[in-house]
Amino acid sequence: MTSRGLLHHVELWVPDLARAERSWGWLLTALGAQPYQSWEHGRSWRLGDVYVVVERSPDLTTDTHERRRPGLNHLAFWAGTADDVDALVAAAPAHGWRLLFADRHPFAGGPRHRAAYLEDADGYEVELVPGRT
Repeated sequence: MTSRGLLHHVELWVPDLARAERSWGWLLTALGAQPYQSWEHGRSWRLGDVYVVVERSPDLTTDTHERRRPGLNHLAFWAGTADDVDALVAAAPAHGWRLLFADRHPFAGGPRHRAAYLEDADGYEVELVPGRT
């Protein structure tokens, strides 16, 4: 049987592997992923059949990510209950994340879309969405 689905993995090239491992490792583990792979220039975490990689590739041509340029803007994750999202937001600064759009949180995505938007020190944005009940 051939596998089929939306994602197999996501790979993010980062300028500082140790910093990315601290921020992304915390977040992905908090969302239920487990460490999956580790090599000199990268790490990954896996949940089910999907994994996320952070890599400090020797082929990088710049050391900055800008989410407002063409390319990846953000990744959105199901993050449990609204209380789970609130707990992640509270803990996030200690792990290298900052809350975006704080003046509109938790409805920065609109009055009917509860979510938290976080940005790490390298400019990567995540959206944490509570699951549907």
